[in-house]
Amino acid sequence: MALSAQGKVLGSDVMVTDKDKVDWRSKCPISSALDVLGDKWSLLIIRDLLIHGPRTYSEFLESPEHISTNILASRLSLLTCLKLIERANPQAAARNNAFQLTGSGAALRPVLEGLGRWAQTHLQEFHGGIARIR
Repeated sequence: MALSAQGKVLGSDVMVTDKDKVDWRSKCPISSALDVLGDKWSLLIIRDLLIHGPRTYSEFLESPEHISTNILASRLSLLTCLKLIERANPQAAARNNAFQLTGSGAALRPVLEGLGRWAQTHLQEFHGGIARIR
């Protein structure tokens, strides 16, 4: 987790000073959800965990979207801090220790499925090769 001089997480819009203190942009629940999930990468990490189950850092790097290592580390730290994901084996060393969804993270399944259905319906005209969600 990259920290600023003030102890805040760098690399995302939401700032986390510790696991219980988040500097949210507003009180709006949609804005708050976007603070966590509105970047280019967080939902793709959740997607990979929904589809593949527990994944290691190296396995996330193999995704076709080619996330950079610094962004991946930042997003994994944020999602862990907000209890959307967790280490599969908290007592094991971080190296090769997989991440898995928590109940809160798994609750995003209908959100991702809805987003996928929307994209298939409304983006097909612009993205003819878009994959189908089963």
